[in-house]
Amino acid sequence: MSAVRDSELDDDYQWPRPPEGGWTADDLDELPNLPPHTELIDGSLVFVSPQTNFHSRVIRLLDNALLAQVPDELDVIREMTVKLNQRNRPEPDVLVFRAGADTGPSQTWYRPEDVVIAIEVVSKDSVERDREAKPRKYAAAGIAHFWRVEESDGLPVVYVYELDAATKAYVPMGIFHNRLKLTVPFPVDIDLTAVDRRR
Repeated sequence: MSAVRDSELDDDYQWPRPPEGGWTADDLDELPNLPPHTELIDGSLVFVSPQTNFHSRVIRLLDNALLAQVPDELDVIREMTVKLNQRNRPEPDVLVFRAGADTGPSQTWYRPEDVVIAIEVVSKDSVERDREAKPRKYAAAGIAHFWRVEESDGLPVVYVYELDAATKAYVPMGIFHNRLKLTVPFPVDIDLTAVDRRR
């Protein structure tokens, strides 16, 4: 698939048509020419709009800061999908996962039981997905920690949630401006005002 207009496509181009019942998580690896960062939500393909500077810089900040702070048994990766079930394979912006779940360079997804924190940086086109649909799905799949990041005056604000195992729903644990300091799931201390700092 391509982001080009219909008028720019070759006459032989065929738009993918979903099978009856929708696409499956395994289809995501098989469909040709999908744009980068395509997600599967409820059996439908979701294409991501071009991202803003803020979005990219927050991902870089969290990726680098978490990588420097995670314990040895955990690892951090950005923009990898999680196969929640056969109809849902979202792509969190940043993942903290169990290091033993890394199967090598050709891996394209992680299992929810290997994910420790799923992080979404909200964009204009993803507000409903990041605030409602994805957290609900991550919680149902048993991912213990979810962080949602929003923009306020050019700086990230991090909303931290923890899974209540009894209800399979997230409970808010705090809203963090300027500095994100936590003790679970491991000690974290991130200067959120450093989002535009290069080093």
